[in-house]
Parts: sequence; structure tokens; C-alpha cells
Amino acid sequence: MENFIQEEFFDANLDQMRAKATKPSSELKIPGTELSGGAEIRVIRSSRRKKSIGAYREQGAIVISVPARLSNSKVSAVIPELVEKILTKEAKERLTDSQLHERSLYLLGKYLPEFLITPASVTWRSMNERWGSCTTVDRTIRISDRLNGAPEYVVDYLLVHELIHLMIPDHGVEFERLLARFESSDRASAYLEGYEAGSSG
Repeated sequence: MENFIQEEFFDANLDQMRAKATKPSSELKIPGTELSGGAEIRVIRSSRRKKSIGAYREQGAIVISVPARLSNSKVSAVIPELVEKILTKEAKERLTDSQLHERSLYLLGKYLPEFLITPASVTWRSMNERWGSCTTVDRTIRISDRLNGAPEYVVDYLLVHELIHLMIPDHGVEFERLLARFESSDRASAYLEGYEAGSSG
């Protein structure tokens, strides 16, 4: 579910550009807007890039990497198009509630095979303060819809986390032991921390 889009946008005659850019890489941060789906946009000027731009998602932000010599007007013109492509691609990859529930059952069998209890429902929910929640009484799990379209390992990590709460309400030693079975826990935690930092920065 990770995205990378690269486009060639220089004409052939621009291959005859002046000597290599000597300006160091720089970064501009644009706060999230409706255009970007609320995601921060980071524009990185790189002296290493000569002809292409890259657009991808990184820890919640949309990163656009452009050649250092590209004019501000061209950067401004290309941003909306690339952001739209990122969001359109992600929209095609979003999971429905039923797919999310089905995924949770697969993960339950893989990482928590000794659990005899299964979730009654697993749904996306608008949550700004939490990534997920579990109600043991009715066995319902909710995952923040901010992460619908995030890398698969991140969503899986949250699902495993909440599935454990079906049996263990706290975050004690036994909880941590079970969560450690998920091999990408550290990577997913780093993604979530970066996402949170980008949202509040």
C-alpha cells in the first residue's frame, strides 16, 4: 500500500542545462488542507535530482521531491496534480469495513491462534485522539479512519493490538509478549509516531 509516483516533466532540450546544481537540499512544509486530505505536504529540493520529481507518502505526510533548480512557479503548478494522484491511488487501496474485519480474522489465526474469542465487528471510525479501540463487552473493534490507505503493516499492527485487547484489557507484560509476535511492531510504531509528529508539527 505504499505509494511512489515519478514523472518526467522536462523537455529534451533541458537536458543541456547548466552545470550541476550546487545549492544544498532544502525543505518546505505546507500545512494540511482539504486538497491534501488533511496531510502535510513536504516539498524537498534536491541537488541530486536533474529531470524528475517524486511523490510519495511518508509517515502520514505527502512528500514531493523536486530538482533544486526548478522554479517556484513550476513547483506550485505540479503540486496539486501529484497530490491528487497520491490520494486517488490510495482511495483505490482503501479497505471497506468488511475487508477490515476479514483481515482481522486472518491476523487472529496467524498471531493469536490460542484465542477462542473473535471480534463481532471491526470498523473504521473517525478518531483524532486514538489509533484504535476495543470494547470487550460486545467484542467490537474500531480503527481510526485516518489510517485507511496507510501501509499494510501499520493497519495490521493496529488490528493485532486491538485483537489482543479482546482478552487482555491492559498493556502489561502479557500484552507486550503477545504483541511482540507481530514482526513489524517497531516499524509500525515508528510510522505512527512520525504521522503524529507531522500532524501536530
